[in-house]
Amino acid sequence: MLLDERGGASDRHPLEILEPRDVPLGGPRAMNVRRTLPQRARSLIGAWCFLDHYGPDLVSATGGMSVPPHPHTGLQTVSWLFAGEIEHRDSVGTHAIVRPGELNLMTAGTGIQHSEIGTPETRMLHGAQLWVALPDSDRHTAPAFENFVPEPFVYEDATIRVFLGELLGHRSTARAYTAIVGAQLDLPARTTLTLPVDPAFEHGILVDAGAPLIEEQPVERDHLAFLPVGHERLTISSGDEPLRALLIGGVPLGERILMWWNFVGRSHEEVVEYRRQWQAEVIGVGASTLRDDRGAASSGQARSATADGRFGHVDGWDGRALPAPELPNVRLRPRD
Repeated sequence: MLLDERGGASDRHPLEILEPRDVPLGGPRAMNVRRTLPQRARSLIGAWCFLDHYGPDLVSATGGMSVPPHPHTGLQTVSWLFAGEIEHRDSVGTHAIVRPGELNLMTAGTGIQHSEIGTPETRMLHGAQLWVALPDSDRHTAPAFENFVPEPFVYEDATIRVFLGELLGHRSTARAYTAIVGAQLDLPARTTLTLPVDPAFEHGILVDAGAPLIEEQPVERDHLAFLPVGHERLTISSGDEPLRALLIGGVPLGERILMWWNFVGRSHEEVVEYRRQWQAEVIGVGASTLRDDRGAASSGQARSATADGRFGHVDGWDGRALPAPELPNVRLRPRD
């Protein structure tokens, strides 16, 4: 329990500010993203285990998003755009266009692969990519894809879109495997929002636009403010510019997870096996390339002789998938 200046009980908790770091996404000719989760100081906020923020970027200058098929295990990917469009294809047969204000939720479960490409019409790309770690009881579920368009509503002076979980009685229909929340907050300039939240949740607020005070502390653009469990409300003031932010949160996962490349697992051996299967089944290292009906080697991805193996196949993609990076020369360790 914290004490106030008079020595009495206080419900105030210190605000932790997580700074972004620049990361190239998708290989040598990559677009740059700003990553705030995970980092050395913190690996999880509830079950949220990853947050990349990008743009606004002129596609003519940056080349936009072009990420070939790549694998995932043990997680859900959350795609949320502010501007532009992304074409999504995955190995459960989904072909979808990710648009601003729409949730695209891909559950990797036991294994999936997908590609992400900016559409030809996109001139400006701006958004966030987030991951949710699946709890141990559900991480081997079958892969799936969902789309959900949240209805915006007004609370005090803020416009809120709840895209995952529940907030203020508004619930997303997308499936979540832990108690969780994901929402976009838009607040006019020089306005204060006092937002009731679940005190059993940890919370994070990513600032996309504006220079707000969160719990009376300034938070810069691209930074992620973290608040531990115990808050029954969040106080956010927008300053001289309108504020746009993403609110994420949830009950602490309470499990140690191991994240390496695009895999979420529980042990070094498990992740090593995921990598081995990806390289053998899709990249073709250690497995022979399948041949098409004419007997010629396929120009697409090398496919496993066992019904596409763990990760399946992305139809409609003509090039190669991303090979996995080399494993480090140390044993991978789970994170709290």
